[in-house]
Amino acid sequence: MEILSLLGDGMLIAIQPLNILLILVGVTVGLFIGAMPGLGSVNGVAILLPITFLVPPGSAIIFLAAIYYGAMYGGAISSITLGIPGASTAVATTFDGRPLALKGKARLALVAAAVASFIGGSVANIFFTLFAPLLATVALNFGPPEIFALMLLAFATFVGLGGDDIPKTVLSICFGLVVAAIGFDQISGAPRLVLFGMNGFLGGINFLVLAIGVYGIGEMLWTLDTTRGEVTSSKADISAKGIITDTGETFRLGWKGMSIGSVLGFFVGILPAAGATPGSLMSYGVTKMLSKNPKEFGQGHVSGVTAPEAANNSASTGAMLPMLTLGIPGSPTTAILLGGMVIWGLTPGPRLFIEQSDFVWGLIGSFYVSNFFALVVNLAFIPLFIWMLRMPFTVLAPLIFVLSIVGGYAAMADMFDVWLIVLFGIGAFFLRKFDYPVAPAVLAIVLGPIAEPTLRQSLLLSSGDPTIFFTRPIAGPITFVAIILILLPALKYLRPAKARPAE
Repeated sequence: MEILSLLGDGMLIAIQPLNILLILVGVTVGLFIGAMPGLGSVNGVAILLPITFLVPPGSAIIFLAAIYYGAMYGGAISSITLGIPGASTAVATTFDGRPLALKGKARLALVAAAVASFIGGSVANIFFTLFAPLLATVALNFGPPEIFALMLLAFATFVGLGGDDIPKTVLSICFGLVVAAIGFDQISGAPRLVLFGMNGFLGGINFLVLAIGVYGIGEMLWTLDTTRGEVTSSKADISAKGIITDTGETFRLGWKGMSIGSVLGFFVGILPAAGATPGSLMSYGVTKMLSKNPKEFGQGHVSGVTAPEAANNSASTGAMLPMLTLGIPGSPTTAILLGGMVIWGLTPGPRLFIEQSDFVWGLIGSFYVSNFFALVVNLAFIPLFIWMLRMPFTVLAPLIFVLSIVGGYAAMADMFDVWLIVLFGIGAFFLRKFDYPVAPAVLAIVLGPIAEPTLRQSLLLSSGDPTIFFTRPIAGPITFVAIILILLPALKYLRPAKARPAE
């Protein structure tokens, strides 16, 4: 009952006129920041951080958290309407969101993304409110072996993303891991795979640059090639009745993805250095693996939208937990929020809940309010997003190209990244032409920089003994499950081919 009383006090703080205004402005600005390729929640929060010095610290972090929420919702918009992920957290949404839009079901995809984001955020808020101190302690027990075991489990789900051609899927994953290794070695500091001596490779491959190239330029080239430019605009009814109907369809067809994404996303989000991107990718893979019709994923399955969208919103709330309770940021965006709290004279950690109770519970209360307003704002702007899709593809294709180039340049202000975008786009196009799955390579590039250092740190801890992944109480079960999932596809090659039924 004490928690409910504190939450009630926090909600009263969150609905004060100034805070309500900041939440409404924050989620709206965040929605469009998330939808713009190359920006995302990290850049949005960083750019708007100086504005917060005009308001009290409690209102300031409520405003920044609202931007964070809005950006998590907004990342799906360009993924669905243009096929360009607004941020790395929305890459998995592209897999099924864009095919739905091309089938004329853009409204269903946008409603599914909004509703799943709301459900994921709501579940995460409840977990956060009830179990914050306990979950923070569990997250603290995750060392390098546990995080590597979790990454191995994520890789195990990738095999299902490449269809039935397992060798091509494994090759795609290996290619992604090689690309992820470009740049300076995180442990020794030595440069690796710096192609042709180009200094641009020393900083590694920016994942956002890769995602924009593959899913922006590559998708545009693929669409032009397969349709010879004869792409008709998407038609969709944008009435309130239609949105309500699609909400029902979302729950009917995408409930499993929402459930998996909401829970899995939160627990991945609370792990330091994990964040929303691995959570959304893992949720997509697990949902596909547990689906009765996995072959429908990638063709426009509603659960392929609800799983990553529920997960990235759930993970964004989960990432706040170690920041507030331990002073350890769970994602790049929460690292900026942590810096803001220090500037405002607040010290994150266990005593924050005691010494600054009004601040903490006001922030937690704002999570609930921001989540609701983000849903309302998102649904209100669906007609605008549908209007974007009504443009002929002869107009959309140049727009996608310009947005991809500008978004890639805006991320690091480096022309080298622009050339990489074009190169990755052409490469992705030819991979699809030769029936190589692109998704496993992209996902390997996301998790490679997390998996490699944790693997090496674990082996350093154990003096090179790999049994450390099997003997630790948390890492052991995760590793066993991951190995079983990796070996499962091999069984179909061992089974004798079934006789075809008589025609």
